[in-house]
Amino acid sequence: MNRTKTAAASPPAGSPAAAPPAAAKAPAAGLPRGRLDWPLLLQWLQQDGWISAEDVERVAARFRAGASSLHALVRLGGAGLVHQGSGRALDTEALTEWLAGRCGLPYLRIDPLRVDVGRVAEVMSVQYAQLRHALPVSVSASEVTIATAEPLDTAWVPEIEAHTRRAVKLVVAHPDDLRRYTTEFYALAKSVRAAAKSGESSAAASFEQLVELGRSKGPLDANDQGVVQVVDWLWQYAFDQRASDIHLEPRRDIGVIRFRIDGVLHSVYQVPLTVMGAMTARIKLLGRMDVVEKRRPLDGRIKTLRPESDRRPGREVEMRLSTLPTAFGEKMVMRIFDPEAAVKDLAALGFGEKEAAGWQQLITRPHGIVLVTGPTGSGKTTTLYSTLKSLATDEVNVCTIEDPIEMIEPAFNQTQVQPALDLGFAEGLRALMRQDPDIIMVGEIRDLATAEMAIQAALTGHLVFSTLHTNDAVGAVTRLADLGVPGYLIAATVIGVLAQRLARTLCPACKARDEGTTRELLDEAVRPWRLSGGVRPYRPVGCLECRHTGYRGRAGLYELLVMNDAARAHVHPQVDAAALRRRAVKDGMRPLRLAGAMKVAEGLTTLDEVLRTTPGLDP
Repeated sequence: MNRTKTAAASPPAGSPAAAPPAAAKAPAAGLPRGRLDWPLLLQWLQQDGWISAEDVERVAARFRAGASSLHALVRLGGAGLVHQGSGRALDTEALTEWLAGRCGLPYLRIDPLRVDVGRVAEVMSVQYAQLRHALPVSVSASEVTIATAEPLDTAWVPEIEAHTRRAVKLVVAHPDDLRRYTTEFYALAKSVRAAAKSGESSAAASFEQLVELGRSKGPLDANDQGVVQVVDWLWQYAFDQRASDIHLEPRRDIGVIRFRIDGVLHSVYQVPLTVMGAMTARIKLLGRMDVVEKRRPLDGRIKTLRPESDRRPGREVEMRLSTLPTAFGEKMVMRIFDPEAAVKDLAALGFGEKEAAGWQQLITRPHGIVLVTGPTGSGKTTTLYSTLKSLATDEVNVCTIEDPIEMIEPAFNQTQVQPALDLGFAEGLRALMRQDPDIIMVGEIRDLATAEMAIQAALTGHLVFSTLHTNDAVGAVTRLADLGVPGYLIAATVIGVLAQRLARTLCPACKARDEGTTRELLDEAVRPWRLSGGVRPYRPVGCLECRHTGYRGRAGLYELLVMNDAARAHVHPQVDAAALRRRAVKDGMRPLRLAGAMKVAEGLTTLDEVLRTTPGLDP
């Protein structure tokens, strides 16, 4: 599948994202009928004042010199035309949108995540779709929405209405999008049908399995060509949509595929349970997992190479695999680690100026423990990998003990925890101490034994990084105390704690000024704190670039606790979390919610998003 900016039928700007746009049944009356040609389009562009007579003559002379099989819109889009009023380049997309308005039809940017690919093939065959330059994008009980690049050629519409027994509504789409998605959608539907025909019973047993005698034709093979094609499509599609996780979820009657994009799950496709079982088996096979074992959770990993696209060379992408037995079969989650997203420059992590300076000071210390805290999916791995990458020079030995290894990084010496071999965090850390390390990263401090080994490493002159699952920075200190670490050892070794969250950032292409979010409202949200400086809040709108969510990408929110002498006084001999928090605030620690409010004031995110992702402030 080729790379694309968006993915199922997305509504035009200003329309609700939940449903395809309202479409006209036919072009406006009085227009000619038949296929588009470039002389007619040039005439219309001149009539509308988009181009001059000189432009018409220049392009006409060029096109008469030779014939072309390209669609008229695509050919004109490559002619270098410019709107004579605004100076805007008239590429194929701009011309397609103009043509839609000229014909009285909506313009549609196809979003594959909103297209029920399985029903596309039921409306018309692939040969018919290619012949008519049309593609069904939405099917309801009463109507079919069909995207076309030939809005004047509508003689076929009654045929489809008679075939589907539904009203046809037309929208205009980019010719190249139609060509690409016609190939991809029908190929996917064909692969799924072929895979479904190869076996009628899922190899994965459901706890509520209905026995239908005479239906079983044997399990679907993981190497079946249809299954191979569906899995390849799934991965490429996930990469194109910037997904961080792929979920394969067996339900009672159907298998559901979902992507997590910018922290939010989106339903992508539904496949028969037989196909999902075969897809899971295929992925387990590639991940060197036990294909036969379906009764217990399994872990694996796959490294794949993205094809070249958008003038970017192909690059390796790692995926961490995890299976879990459920009531209806084996559920699989694939976490995607794109090196471009997982390892960033420290400047690209989103640190505020003060937090960046403090963090840089901490990570250059010769020894001590630096903790990164936050819930699952808050970006701790990205922060740690990016930090270690900046520190891993030829003169420094960086060793890690992880469970699992999130991403293979050649600059580190990485070790995988293996409980079956009695190699846990504590045992691995003990072994790393004998490997002459300079910097050690422990995936997570989960118990007293691991905490004690990390403290021992810090006391013997090593810089140790690790993670904890706590709500804020001060909570990490109390968590260590709860594990049984004496206060004097915490005070002696812990040099800093970074708490973080990820908040969705507003789409730069469509965000608009938000007059409803005032300074007073922000001050109320961060009370007893108050914001200083300018406030320029924006609100989400929704466009094609952000999938009509109003958000695109995520930014880190950080709370940095630096353990100085004044802070250590509240850790030993007794850990006093409240006093430690007050001391840290006096020393300049800014809570997570305040960091979020500052990004709201800068117009990077919204107050609702900050309130959703950050813990409340103590009065």
